[in-house]
Amino acid sequence: MTEFNIFQLGDFTLQSNQVLKNAYIAYKTFGDPSNPAIVYPTWYSGLISDNEWLVGEDMALSPSKYFIVIPALFGNGQSMSPSNTPEPRPFPLITMLDNVTAQYRLVTEELGLKHVKAVLGWSMGAAQTFQWITQYPDFMDLAAPFCGAARCSLHNMVFLEGVKSALMAAKGAVSGGFGRGEATAASEYRAWTVEQREVGLKALGRVYAGWGFSQAFYREKVYETHLGFPDLESFMVGFWEAWALSKDPENMMTMLDTWQSADCSQQPAYWGDFELAMKSIKAKTLVLPGKTDLYFPPEDSEYEVACMNSGVGKCIAFPSIWGHWAGGPGQSKEDVKWLDEKLRALLEHGTL
Repeated sequence: MTEFNIFQLGDFTLQSNQVLKNAYIAYKTFGDPSNPAIVYPTWYSGLISDNEWLVGEDMALSPSKYFIVIPALFGNGQSMSPSNTPEPRPFPLITMLDNVTAQYRLVTEELGLKHVKAVLGWSMGAAQTFQWITQYPDFMDLAAPFCGAARCSLHNMVFLEGVKSALMAAKGAVSGGFGRGEATAASEYRAWTVEQREVGLKALGRVYAGWGFSQAFYREKVYETHLGFPDLESFMVGFWEAWALSKDPENMMTMLDTWQSADCSQQPAYWGDFELAMKSIKAKTLVLPGKTDLYFPPEDSEYEVACMNSGVGKCIAFPSIWGHWAGGPGQSKEDVKWLDEKLRALLEHGTL
């Protein structure tokens, strides 16, 4: 089977009214198209293959039972991204609405689906899930956003400013503000040197290290007991810096701006009325925050569910000290088992 497929979007008009020329998104499918479909979008920095830990014959997301579609975010390096598209620079803001509009075209035009059983995802995949169920509320029966949110909270925006600023400082640039990339005019835009990339990405990884896992994860030295690193500095270099150095800085900026600007109420049906957006959700929605997630705390998820109509949503928190990483990408085996059981009950019985 090919690593992934490409769906050509043509000239694609963004929410900002800017046009991406010859746009495309990458995707991969598992299972028979005649089976009930599940849409499972990627997460910040993640490749399509980074979603596959949750797919398997013995898993809730079984290809023998479901037709599973994994669409990649714009900017992930497989879909249209700065790393594979020379122009324009700076790369334009691509919103969650833009991503889901492209994904909807993929599943309806390319794959011929008229309805799907479920949409689900981790982190930015959860944000795309919320976008799906508010933008196309009649298109799916079920939804399961885990360790994510329907909008980027103010605290989350501030966290991301730290990540962005650490990365951009390596090339002498500064933030243009929330969801706006770097404060550089197009005529003055400079490409990254090899040294700037390395310095900036290492800085990004070290800033991220304080947020991806919880205080308890570090206090109990889970990086030693479960991940096999001999000490904290080895973990910083071998886990966080290694992850960051495998990425492209422009891609990371593009996806960060998408994340930072996320708010599923910012679309014509709701015009910024967040509570109305939540109330408009029709799919049975199982919201699964991480108890110790520093990005997306459970109280935000509880508010999302409280705004939904009675019986539509339910919030259950991962009972884990793995922080944001409780929801993926599969390194905490106990959390994988917990998540898989919740997804199985939802998919097979509609159990919230």
